[in-house]
Amino acid sequence: MARVPEAPPPAGDDAVPESLVRAGADELERAAEAALRPRRLEEFVGQRVVRDQLSLVLQAALNRGRAPDHVLLSGPPGLGKTTLAMIIAAELGASLRVTSGPAIQHAGDLAAVLSSLEEGEVLFIDEIHRLARPAEELLYVAMEDFRVDVVVGKGAGASAIPLSLPPFTVVGATTRAGLLPAPLRDRFGFTGHLDFYADDELERVLMRSAGLLDVPLEGRAAAEIASRSRGTPRIANRLLRRVRDWAEVRGDGRLTLSAARAALEVYEVDERGLDRLDRSVLQALCLRFGGGPVGLTTLAVAVGEEPETVETVAEPFLVREGLVGRTPRGRVAMPAAWDHLGLERPAPADTLFG
Repeated sequence: MARVPEAPPPAGDDAVPESLVRAGADELERAAEAALRPRRLEEFVGQRVVRDQLSLVLQAALNRGRAPDHVLLSGPPGLGKTTLAMIIAAELGASLRVTSGPAIQHAGDLAAVLSSLEEGEVLFIDEIHRLARPAEELLYVAMEDFRVDVVVGKGAGASAIPLSLPPFTVVGATTRAGLLPAPLRDRFGFTGHLDFYADDELERVLMRSAGLLDVPLEGRAAAEIASRSRGTPRIANRLLRRVRDWAEVRGDGRLTLSAARAALEVYEVDERGLDRLDRSVLQALCLRFGGGPVGLTTLAVAVGEEPETVETVAEPFLVREGLVGRTPRGRVAMPAAWDHLGLERPAPADTLFG
């Protein structure tokens, strides 16, 4: 059984504007997601390679009667890193301790968590790349030698008392694996990268979630929701709940194709998964700036948002979909952006050589 988290999730999610198609989640949504999370590895949909590799790691550890190697899970938000951490604990029959990188600001904070771990326990550190440097250095020793040095006293009279720790497993999750220092990354025995889901995998996720929510979901409606979910199960489940709301209030309670389309139109999620902010960025690029290039700050002013919001919320998906390009001179609209907005592409500009 999972323990009460040591600290709340990173505050970064709370800073993201409300949107049905953002990958982050706040406290309320995490609570709603809890009922839909798979409990075992065989229930987990998608990520076949990571799932098979992780199954071998866990089964081998169980056969030896020892704690498995430390596990690092990387990938974009919303793909199931937290769910896999919970599954690891469940498969091992161990309790789960949950904390996050931003919550551990001092080495003493981490030492308090580590010193209270029991044998075989799983410590899940979300956004592990945001650990404070002193805590990182303490974690190196704890992961490799199962030891933590407790400093007693201050100044010249301070002394370090080594404290042995029982064998445990660290599961780290990060959306930016490149920010992890090499010494920390090397201490993980298994590293799994989670990729975006295919539409057919998201349909399976949606059908399973609909069964847990006890709502009738048609196959065509599941396909429609999946195609607008940006390859992310968290977004798919969020859209499913909004379609269910529409069906219960304005429909007959059944989640049909027409209900799905009507609900997603109300929430301004188009057939490609773009929301209001995404379309505003494309329209500004194409209509106000002739397709670019245009600087990030100028583009953000044009859509009435902060530059960080445009760069971290809208741009990743638009670039991945081939709608926006990033160049040294600024952002440019790709041909697919003009086609998606139903606009005619401008003729190439004349050059010195014609």
